Amino acid sequence: MAQRHARNSLTSPMSIYEMHLGSWKHVIEEGNRPFSYRELARHLVPYLKDMGFTHVEFLPVMEHPFYGSWGYQTLGYFSPTSRYGTPQDFMALVDALHQNGIGVILDWVASHFPCDGHGLAYFDGTHLFEHADPKKGFHPDWNSYIFNYGRHEVREFLISSAMFWFDQYHIDGLRVDAVASMLYLDYSRKPMEWVPNHYGGRENLDAIYFMRRLNATVYANFPDVQMIAEESTAWPGVSRPVDTGGLGFGLKWNMGWMHDTLEYMSKDPVYRKYHHNELTFSFYYAFTENFLLSLSHDEMVHGKGALVSKMPGDDWQKFAGLRLLLGYMFAHPGKKLLFMGTEIAQRDEWKHAKSLDWHLLAYAPHQGVQQWVKDLNGLYGQEPALFERDFTPDGFEWIDLNDYQQGVISFLRKSADGKSVIAAVCNFTPMTWRGYNVGVPTCGVWREVLNSDALVYGGSGEGNLGAKETRPKPFHGRPFSLSLTIPPLGILFLKN
Repeated sequence: MAQRHARNSLTSPMSIYEMHLGSWKHVIEEGNRPFSYRELARHLVPYLKDMGFTHVEFLPVMEHPFYGSWGYQTLGYFSPTSRYGTPQDFMALVDALHQNGIGVILDWVASHFPCDGHGLAYFDGTHLFEHADPKKGFHPDWNSYIFNYGRHEVREFLISSAMFWFDQYHIDGLRVDAVASMLYLDYSRKPMEWVPNHYGGRENLDAIYFMRRLNATVYANFPDVQMIAEESTAWPGVSRPVDTGGLGFGLKWNMGWMHDTLEYMSKDPVYRKYHHNELTFSFYYAFTENFLLSLSHDEMVHGKGALVSKMPGDDWQKFAGLRLLLGYMFAHPGKKLLFMGTEIAQRDEWKHAKSLDWHLLAYAPHQGVQQWVKDLNGLYGQEPALFERDFTPDGFEWIDLNDYQQGVISFLRKSADGKSVIAAVCNFTPMTWRGYNVGVPTCGVWREVLNSDALVYGGSGEGNLGAKETRPKPFHGRPFSLSLTIPPLGILFLKN
């Protein structure tokens, strides 16, 4: 707890392992039941520590009647679900994670609540927590009710819930679900199915006031935590302070990066040159918010398939593509989040009722991806260039963003003192490029600190024998250059 301010700082590394408590691992000998909180403390904690994750994010642990909602249909705003143990058992899990230097983030749902008769809906025989008008108080997407944020008592109830988890359970952050659905009165509604605000607009002014008050209250009492918004639109100032007109969150999920990148990666490499802008567009707005790059559970359900299955080509290319995607994510400005199973290249999409397919680690390609994620976390945590300036443009510099013909992008990441510089070179084609010139700012030897095509990760072993010396040949507007071998569907991390 004493170190929390440093671990949660915007200038610190943040690599989050997102997970669903009930489907990480099961106890096969006891009817294939999920691990309890205390069993997770024994098994999950050493795993996360070994893999190098700095934080874990649990899908909602708040008590929920329908297991298939994954916790997003919350009823118990002050109680961890009893499915895995007691409140004290959950405290023990949080404590075990903290003792090993791992922060705890909880998903928290204030955007809607279920219609169950034993919950908040129609609580005292009237529409107490929700609006009476279904155009304001009913959510068509989730078949659930919407809080009446205009009521002082409702706002205080929700803020009390948020404060409770920080106060009693010592958590390190809340990820607020579906913020966009709270911001817009016409969210997922057709014309005539919503009521404008008193200015005639679509903005939910009560919800905006609630979120600003929520964040201001949390940060006033717990200045060393993080409030994180899952917000899928271009609403300005989500992660900007309340007193400057922002919503007051510390971080915002970068849904645009996720969508564009997965759209690009799912295309056959022969067509990628026609969609190069999908790869580079995120850098144009990368510093407008404090972004968190997420490859979350939402991308691995409802028929979307697991990440490795989204990659085109044969099996080797699929695994190479996944390693490239993960490497590109860790090189890109912004904090990181991976959903469980991604680190072992889970082949099937996530199913909440079954355990992850841990047996896949008997096979070398899956072991290779797991080792790659472990080494990415290791490099990320050691190199200030990769995390200190995530939210300011002075920590990033393009080398070349225009080589769409060969499917290569290259850029620099720089530490706050400028002494540490990492060059990332990504090849999004299955071709090996030899003698590929990359301009660099300093002379001398550049070490190949990570190569996704290394044999240990299941790659083909193409690379630069661990290091490359610069030539006094200007390139890309820089005084020196490297002549590199860039592996197929691979990423190189080079350090000056």
